[in-house]
Amino acid sequence: MILLDRRGKKGLVMGRHLELLQGTLDMLILKAVSLGPLHGYGILLRIQQISRQRLEIQQGSLYPALYRLQHQGWIASDWGESENKRKAKFYRLTAAGKRQLQKEAENWDSMADVIGGILRTLPEEL
Repeated sequence: MILLDRRGKKGLVMGRHLELLQGTLDMLILKAVSLGPLHGYGILLRIQQISRQRLEIQQGSLYPALYRLQHQGWIASDWGESENKRKAKFYRLTAAGKRQLQKEAENWDSMADVIGGILRTLPEEL
């Protein structure tokens, strides 16, 4: 499992720390809310679910990111009632957020392709 902290870094549970590319947390949040409106804790659970329990976002990282994404106009929020009948802020993707998610996904795919190509390079290919 990989834990993401508030500085945008991840660390394996075994204690080894690796740096996340800047903006990855934002992209994960945008993807989670693109699947349907969610309250904050629901976003954490959704990311865990769609990563098949391999990613776990820390709450201290999530809420500043939600504020930032809302300030940028990529998500919007409305007050509602959670499953346990408590008042909660539910976040949803805006049209601008949908465009941003698409852009970030394309950038991610391009970068993964470039890095994958580099890692597959053999000495005889140089």
